[in-house]
Amino acid sequence: MTDIYPSRVTAEAQMLPRLDPVVHSEWTENAPLTRQQAEQFGRNGFLVLENVFSPEEVAYLQKQSRELLSGPKGLNPETVITEPGGDEIRSIFEIHTQSKVIERLAADIRLAGVAQFLLGDKVYVHQSRLNYKPGFEGKEFYWHSDFETWHVEDGMPRMQALSMSVLLADNTPDNGPLMLMPGSHRVFLTCIGATPEDHYRTSLKKQEFGVPDRQSLTELAHRHGITAPTGKAGTVVIFDCNTMHGSNGNITPYPRANAFFVYNAVSNRLQEPFGVKKPRPSFIAARGEPKPLIPRSGPLMEQALA
Repeated sequence: MTDIYPSRVTAEAQMLPRLDPVVHSEWTENAPLTRQQAEQFGRNGFLVLENVFSPEEVAYLQKQSRELLSGPKGLNPETVITEPGGDEIRSIFEIHTQSKVIERLAADIRLAGVAQFLLGDKVYVHQSRLNYKPGFEGKEFYWHSDFETWHVEDGMPRMQALSMSVLLADNTPDNGPLMLMPGSHRVFLTCIGATPEDHYRTSLKKQEFGVPDRQSLTELAHRHGITAPTGKAGTVVIFDCNTMHGSNGNITPYPRANAFFVYNAVSNRLQEPFGVKKPRPSFIAARGEPKPLIPRSGPLMEQALA
């Protein structure tokens, strides 16, 4: 397959044109988003939806999150990633296959239905995780475009994927919330430097390859600005696979947590990686024949164990 988004192959970074739509469906009155919301996502590369889940559902998800954090012994140890230089849990990957509650959440029509509309296809979970940013200890996530990594290291062909972050704790301006550059999704910023073998072993703690150069980041920031959407637990932040984003460390006493899903279009299934010889393991990037989600409706508590 021709590589229309080559990265990590040149001595200098390039800003290549985006060759894919952002919103892959035509808006109709039956769409799960308003016309204004769909246009905002296309324009900015992200969207914030408030009060998506009821207080009872949020409490239910928070309880599950606490149990998974306190009892990781029942999880696949390879999927549990700790903070660099410490034992605090940073992320638990492939969590939708290890928790019935999170599996049900990933398939909820309020998430998967929106993903189907924005991506114009049936969708499957390319990646899932619970992210924790503990108080005082939570480290930063450096600036990056997810698609750059998914393309180079996983073999995702086109920009037909998105991420949804379900906030499980209040995200304030102080506790290391997600930061995005609105409009940055319209160009593909290439990265510099060859990728080491098994790069994922270190990149999940601290990414050093596949990160943009400072000059290009400065240009993008001056061009688009930086915004940090905040919200109460139960808020959902949706962002395009190519939106430049990152987050600061958390030195406050207030932990941050979210359930994180990457939805990919079934027609955009992974191929051979475009920049490495060996793809990352399946707990980071689902390979093989995609399993399309069947969106489910109704309260999470009643159907998670069904």
